[in-house]
Amino acid sequence: MTVRSGRTVRDLRRENRTAVLQRLYFDGPLSRFSLGPVTGLSSGSVSNVVAELVAEGLVEEAGSVDSAGGRPRTLLRIRPDSGYMIGVDVGETRVRIELFDLALTELARVERPLAPEGPRRTDRFDVGVVVGHLREGIAEVLDRAGIAAERLLGVGVGVPGIVAGTPEDGAVVHGQTIGWDAVPLERLLRESVRLPASVPYYIDNGAKTLGQAEMWFGAGRGADSAVVVLFGSGVGACVVTDDMGPGRAVEWGHLTVRVRGRRCRCGAQGCLEAYAGAEALLERWAEAGGEPPAGAAEETALTAMLAAAYPSPAPDGTVSEPDATALAVLEETAEYLGAGFADLINLFQPERILVGGWAGLQLGSRFLDSVRAYATSYALAYPAARVRIELGTLGPDAVTVGAAILPLADFFGRGGRPAEADPQEPVPAWRTTLQERAVH
Repeated sequence: MTVRSGRTVRDLRRENRTAVLQRLYFDGPLSRFSLGPVTGLSSGSVSNVVAELVAEGLVEEAGSVDSAGGRPRTLLRIRPDSGYMIGVDVGETRVRIELFDLALTELARVERPLAPEGPRRTDRFDVGVVVGHLREGIAEVLDRAGIAAERLLGVGVGVPGIVAGTPEDGAVVHGQTIGWDAVPLERLLRESVRLPASVPYYIDNGAKTLGQAEMWFGAGRGADSAVVVLFGSGVGACVVTDDMGPGRAVEWGHLTVRVRGRRCRCGAQGCLEAYAGAEALLERWAEAGGEPPAGAAEETALTAMLAAAYPSPAPDGTVSEPDATALAVLEETAEYLGAGFADLINLFQPERILVGGWAGLQLGSRFLDSVRAYATSYALAYPAARVRIELGTLGPDAVTVGAAILPLADFFGRGGRPAEADPQEPVPAWRTTLQERAVH
């Protein structure tokens, strides 16, 4: 049966379920009475949808609240144990795998370093090594938490590079800076990771998963438009505007900021990443006469550079002279980043630019003031006066949280039904157990 707009009754039911789930997720607990105004549904539609969701074990009662002159109203919330997601961050220095419940509470995590460390080493991104880390790590987090793989809503993976898709291989990663040329990552994971065929994979650029997390739960909440910058070994960005929906990853790090400039690890010359990424920043410090810790990981070396440039007071209150070389390289980096931010401001005119990633978090607020000043000086005055440049608020786990949101968002978009579910099929055994618990 179809309605006049071309949507079927089934489509409308799914949309109604999605509306209720989303409002309970972001604003709950809520009463049935409160759900009407915030979803735009009639009281009858709300009652029908809630009855379905409670019977399926997705929603549960969560106490009550007094009403004006009537009986207390029962509050409803989404059951945290009604589904689970895995988020993966294939970063520049490590692979991080985390298991979450539906409330995005972390239940288990595994980290695997990507060795060897060192400048411009793409061999640490051997595809077989990364896939092996994911195979072992996914099994380990499920085992630690005692969660059956069949209860996963999906596995979200954030990766460096451009993600495309083919009917044969699913998600394919084009990671030029890490030596990945059309890597069929989804197919490789399906062949290697021991998960049921029904568990979907959601593979996307790491900057986009970071942006998704900050917009849902972090410093981007309430903004209609934002650019979320991932500042790690390299740099990337996710642009969220009205016409881009949930956001789009852009290869911001490979804008040319200096013609015939430094060679970038992508092979081109003069890219922003060749000046502003943490890997390039440390190289420039060494080239200028600085002394990064020998053999240290990038994160450790960047900490040492910041300590040299911005020395902390000694116990007696005295402060050492800053390392002039480190300070000069950081200030030049702030100018390059500011120019890059100005490009984002002029192109997209966002309300906010949010800085995340391990290097962005390390550099922190003392570095951001300089970046803001340079961005304002290079950008057009009108959009520059209307943008806020801030640090993200979700910390180093933001990419894994954002990756886990990918299957969660799709689950909500389907009205709270698993990817393979059909209303005519029997309910899976694990969900039947939840239904029984919800009813009793």
